[in-house]
Amino acid sequence: MTLSVEDTRMIYQDGPQKKARIGTFDFETGARLKNVEIAFETWGTLNEAGTNAVLIVHALTGDTHVTASPENPAPGWWEQLVGPGKPIDTNHWFVVAPNILGGCYGSTGPASLDEYGLPYGSRFPFVTIRDSVRAEAAMADLLGIKSFKAVIGGSLGGARALEWAATYPDRVEGAAVIASNAYTTAEQIAFSQAQINAIQLDPLYNDGDYYAGAAPTGGLGIARRIAHITYRSEGELGGRFGRKHQEAENPLGWPQRRQGRYQIESYLDYQAAKLVDRFDANSYVSITESLMTHDVGRDRGGLANALAQVKAKMFICAVTSDRLFFPEQSEELANLLPEVEGQPVPVHMIDSPIGHDGFLTQIEQVADAMVETLGLQAE
Repeated sequence: MTLSVEDTRMIYQDGPQKKARIGTFDFETGARLKNVEIAFETWGTLNEAGTNAVLIVHALTGDTHVTASPENPAPGWWEQLVGPGKPIDTNHWFVVAPNILGGCYGSTGPASLDEYGLPYGSRFPFVTIRDSVRAEAAMADLLGIKSFKAVIGGSLGGARALEWAATYPDRVEGAAVIASNAYTTAEQIAFSQAQINAIQLDPLYNDGDYYAGAAPTGGLGIARRIAHITYRSEGELGGRFGRKHQEAENPLGWPQRRQGRYQIESYLDYQAAKLVDRFDANSYVSITESLMTHDVGRDRGGLANALAQVKAKMFICAVTSDRLFFPEQSEELANLLPEVEGQPVPVHMIDSPIGHDGFLTQIEQVADAMVETLGLQAE
C-alpha cells in the first residue's frame, strides 16, 4: 500500500526502526504531551486494502525486534514464529511491532526530550494499557492499516492484545492472549509494587530526575531479580542450581557471608546486570505501573460485559508451570469470552518446566494451532 505524501511526513526511518509522529496525545489521567512518537519495526508489505497486517506487542522489557530483517539481521525475540516461510509468514503478512508508549526503545518515554530539550523524567505522565493501545492505533492510522488480521502478545503484550480486541472490536479480526489474563491480580500488583519500590528507593533515583548523573542501576537490578524469580518456575531453578555454590565462592568458606554466592545468586546477578545495561529505570517504572492498570472490565460494566462485546477470534494460551500468570487465569478469561459454535473458547497449553518465560522460548508448541485459529495460514 502506498502512503500519501502527508502520511509519509508523519512516518520516518530512524536506523532499523521507523517512527510514527502521532502528535499531541491525551492520556487517560488527563495529562497531555505534544510531539509523541511511537517507534516500530515492520516485515513484509501492506496490501492496497490495508487489511493484511498483524500486530505483535512485546512483554515488559521487550522491544520492537521480533525477528531478523535486512535493516537489523540480529535474531529477534520471537525468531521461531515470524519471518519468511515461518508460521507467521512475512511473505504474506505485514507484521508490525511497536515499542510501548513510555518505553525506552524508541517511543516517547521518560528519557525523551521535551520542547526545551530536557528529559521528561518525573514529569512523564502515568500511562495505562489503554493509553498504549490508543497510541498504537494512531500509529496504525498513519500506516494506512484499516484492520488487523491479528494482534498477538504474551505477558504484558497479552494484556495489550486483549485490550485491543475490547477497545477496537471492529478493527481486530483475531487476537492471541498468551501467558496473560483479563486483569492484573492482587499478587501481580504486589510483585510490581516491590519492583517499583526497589527502583524508587535507590539513592540515585532522585524522583526520576537522574539523567544528568548516574542512573539508579542498583534499584533497577533488584527489580529485575524480583521479576525474574516470577518468570521462572521453582522446579527449573531447583533443577538448574539447587543449593550449589558458585565455583570457588562457597558462602561457608569466607569469614564474611557476602564474599561467597550460591549459583542461584550468581544467576540473578547476571540477569540484573544484563538488564541495567539496556533499560531505563523510569521506563521500567512506567511500564510496570501500566501493567498494574490492566483490567479489561474497568468502566465497561465488568469483565463479563466487556468480554461479551469482543468480536475477534480469540486464541488463549497458558504455560503449564507459569507462577506469575497462572493457567487458571487463562481459563477464567476463556470462559468469559463468547462461545464459538456453542463451545467455550479453548485454552491451549505450552508444556514447559521453566515457568512464565516458556511463552518466549517454546512458542513453537502452539504456533500451528494459533495460525489455524486466527486464520493466519499463508494463502
